[in-house]
Amino acid sequence: MTAIPDRAPPRFRAGDLLGDERWRGLTIQALALAALGLLGWFLISNLVANLAALGKPIDFSFLWRRAGYDINQRLIPYTSDDPHWRAAVVGMLNTLLVAVLGCIAATIFGVIAGVLRLSRNWLVSLLMAAYVEGFRNVPLVLWIIVTFSVLVHATPAPAAFRGEEAEASMLFGLVAITNRGTYLPRPVWGDGSALLLLVVALSVVAVWVWRRLARRRQEETGQPLPVLWVSLAILLVPPALAFLALGRPLSFDVPAVRETGIANFQGGIAVLNSFMALWLALSLYTGAFIAEIVRAGILSVSRGQTEAAYALGLRPGRTMRLVILPQALRVIVPPLISQFLNLTKNSSLAIAVGYMDIRATLGGITINQTGREFEGMLLLAGFYLTVSLVISGLMNVYNRRVAIKER
Repeated sequence: MTAIPDRAPPRFRAGDLLGDERWRGLTIQALALAALGLLGWFLISNLVANLAALGKPIDFSFLWRRAGYDINQRLIPYTSDDPHWRAAVVGMLNTLLVAVLGCIAATIFGVIAGVLRLSRNWLVSLLMAAYVEGFRNVPLVLWIIVTFSVLVHATPAPAAFRGEEAEASMLFGLVAITNRGTYLPRPVWGDGSALLLLVVALSVVAVWVWRRLARRRQEETGQPLPVLWVSLAILLVPPALAFLALGRPLSFDVPAVRETGIANFQGGIAVLNSFMALWLALSLYTGAFIAEIVRAGILSVSRGQTEAAYALGLRPGRTMRLVILPQALRVIVPPLISQFLNLTKNSSLAIAVGYMDIRATLGGITINQTGREFEGMLLLAGFYLTVSLVISGLMNVYNRRVAIKER
């Protein structure tokens, strides 16, 4: 038998970059990337040269100058003597606070409204349809202003919470909703509170472990285990026992109105009406869009799935939780990511009611004081871009986990 020698690969020639289809695509992409890079370099260099000619070279040293302005709502200590970078951090935390709480509340509102809109009760379905259509078709900034006006003009003054009727006027005897803001009890941590927090954390982990075991048992044997009541017991009983055993290390400072002088609350945590209006308006507005996403996801599941679950004896609530929603998530999650991103970016409308977020601090007062509008807007865009990418990344990870696995 005669061995056939291996043919040597053809030698590469410069003409193959365009003449050989194996290299043509890479060559075109490389040329397009180079052209885009040259265009970007030209624009940036031209911008830097023009700013330098105007006596405004790009400089971020303004971040270390004294800010000189107050921020009415803050999560970390801050005074007007702090530098601009700390004011920007306070604004970032305020934006993240309203974004996180808004995403949670909007998801709750949206899921409830989306499910109830499919209710067979025509009154419930009609009310949910009115909510969805009403919020979706009115600009968000109007809802923010309307909510702020309601909180300011339809709530009592702090003087109404003075005297013997004060506790009865407060919500649950703990929360006071006034035209100046909402006052919440402030937790006071005593000796042993660290151990109490550890017990709470371990209870949360135990709930997660129990739910996974219950799901695995149901998948392997088809026999369900009680999840809700057992989870509540694991979550509440150990911390309650630890709370009593450690001598009540956690107490609450309940807000109260001063009995003399100008009526104003002391103690507790003060939440401005600007934050409450922004949070409620963002949550209700975005929740209306999420409701339609949830409704579409549920309708995308074949009705035969529901009928099969009923035939097996599953109740409507368990059918929705175990059969319909897990399959609907593959339709719900991708557009849900966009709604979370929209809510985060729409929080920049906080300036309409005076809530001091990153748009009001770094993108507003700091720029006006320092005249560094390009640097400020560049940092502002970088912040929103980073937050959006983080939200997209986390939600995409969750989307891959709930996606239906093909065999």
